[in-house]
Amino acid sequence: MPSSPRGRTRTGADDEALMSRRVRGNHRSAANDRLDPALRPVLWAAILASFIAFLDGAIVNVALPAIGEDLGGGLALQQWVVDAYLLTLAALILIAGSLSDSFGRIRILRLGLVLFGAASLACALAPTGAALIASRAVQGAGGALLVPSSLALIMSSYQGAAQARAIGIWTGWTGTSAIAGPLLGGLLVDLSSWRWIFAINVLPIAVTLAILGRLKAGPSVRNRPPVDLAGALLAAFGLAGVVFALIEHQRLGWTHPGIAGSLVLGLASFAAFLWWEGRTAHPMMPLRLFKVRNFGVGNIATAFIYAALSLGMLMIVLFLQQVGGFSATQAGLATIPVAVLMLLLSGTFGGLAGKYGPRIFMAAGPMVLGAGYLLMTGAGMPLDFPARMLPGLLVCGLGLAITVAPLTAGILAAVGPGESGIGSAINNAVSRIAGLIAVAFAGVILGGALDGGGFRRVMVVVAVLAIAGGLISAWGIRNPPAAGPSDTGPGVDSPGLRRGKR
Repeated sequence: MPSSPRGRTRTGADDEALMSRRVRGNHRSAANDRLDPALRPVLWAAILASFIAFLDGAIVNVALPAIGEDLGGGLALQQWVVDAYLLTLAALILIAGSLSDSFGRIRILRLGLVLFGAASLACALAPTGAALIASRAVQGAGGALLVPSSLALIMSSYQGAAQARAIGIWTGWTGTSAIAGPLLGGLLVDLSSWRWIFAINVLPIAVTLAILGRLKAGPSVRNRPPVDLAGALLAAFGLAGVVFALIEHQRLGWTHPGIAGSLVLGLASFAAFLWWEGRTAHPMMPLRLFKVRNFGVGNIATAFIYAALSLGMLMIVLFLQQVGGFSATQAGLATIPVAVLMLLLSGTFGGLAGKYGPRIFMAAGPMVLGAGYLLMTGAGMPLDFPARMLPGLLVCGLGLAITVAPLTAGILAAVGPGESGIGSAINNAVSRIAGLIAVAFAGVILGGALDGGGFRRVMVVVAVLAIAGGLISAWGIRNPPAAGPSDTGPGVDSPGLRRGKR
């Protein structure tokens, strides 16, 4: 079996990193945040692949009323159109990370794009609600293949501060998709039909496949470990059971056999999943990774930060429409300041984190985000958006720009390049699950109705969650030591940001 320069077994990720080195022409320079123009196809392929998955998770929200009017099914159909996608995405993203590390990032990206595109067309043509829900579940499976592979491709292609800056650019583009999605969805629904929110996915998928066609995929890992199917099933049952109980208990009650049974099944499956992952020889979620300080603490902070982000942005869009009287398009336009700040500043803060370490940004950014949410607690009726909402949204956008790229880079730098796929998958799974659970609790926080008082309660809760994420980062994250002369080259085995304590 071929070996890497340091004598360890070479993986598909290493072959793709070697490919990237050839593209760079083996040019070695001092670590800096300049991006090699020759690697632009790699970066754009990663951005587009993950952008597609993130956008689809957000764009559907404003189209739910139109879907209900066309296909019927009431509130239950609308909930499952959202949840079918999120559940399969969150449940399968861990095993997708393992597949990325074993079969190669480019190969798994292509598979995910084809699956996602076929499911998007099926959604656009769905004749019934049941067909749409089934197609959305397949979309989630395709999305699970896209996100960890796209980020791992960046991790294996860039090193040092350039890696952090590339992640910042990736974060800026993909992060804005989840916030700008309501705007695009509102425009498509208002100007045409809800079916176009799915059909439009075919265009960026075709462009991404064309870019990937210019890149050479490394060979799959020889003698690759078996896929952890038992772990995947336990994770899926655990997530589905708990989320079903949290969402449906308000309709059926906690004592309903279906709710109680679902909750017990979910919790038992989660417990069995952790037990199995600690015993099996080839886990899809290696628990040993959580013993690495920055990885373990970073994922705890991720849970708090993304719970705040998911619930906070959803409630802002709904409040503007249902209480403030905004149209779907107007509510989407209101979120543009957040998207613009993310797009303009994420790359900058990603590069700064690569130079100075992620700790200060991971600590300060969530606190700024929390301050933005607190500023919006003054919103009331009649709604004065420029005075009561816009300042808070601007502060939230700044907080997200400070946070997300350093958070992602800091967590993934804590694991080796051969495990960047599963590291990315775990971090994405944590963020998705945190968002699912936070949104499931929305009814409890609101008190059954979305009004001015309920909105203010939600803003306080999400501010506390965000600030808690910053405090956890300040306490637990450690900056890596400054790279020495031997650490500045773009070699395959250079982890970019090495573990350590400053």
